Amino acid sequence: MSSYNFLVVDDSPTMRQLITFALKRIHNSQVTEANDGVDALKKLSGNKFSLILLDINMPLMDGLKLLSILRGNPSYNDVPIIIITTEGADVDREKALKLGANAYVTKPIQTNELLKVVKEFLKINE
Repeated sequence: MSSYNFLVVDDSPTMRQLITFALKRIHNSQVTEANDGVDALKKLSGNKFSLILLDINMPLMDGLKLLSILRGNPSYNDVPIIIITTEGADVDREKALKLGANAYVTKPIQTNELLKVVKEFLKINE
């Protein structure tokens, strides 16, 4: 049976909690939380994640900067990255997808919708 390791990067503790709670509904899943891009990079070193969920607007290092760093690193080329953000504008979505995001989900998120997207990327049928 597969186990899944998720990284949730968001500066809002409430948002991280909501996403973590949703992801824990997937069997054998572990969730690591990071509160900004810099924190995420620390947690990425030495850990292998199945999927990364990333907010755009964060202090220190925003999600798009982190996304471009990850996509520039061959170790993370195969890791699906889902952007979760309040930025609903098409220009933001296009920028994120151009930088290599696999999906773009706008807040407020519906946890069932989010789980559906996550399961699609990880090919989970439960």
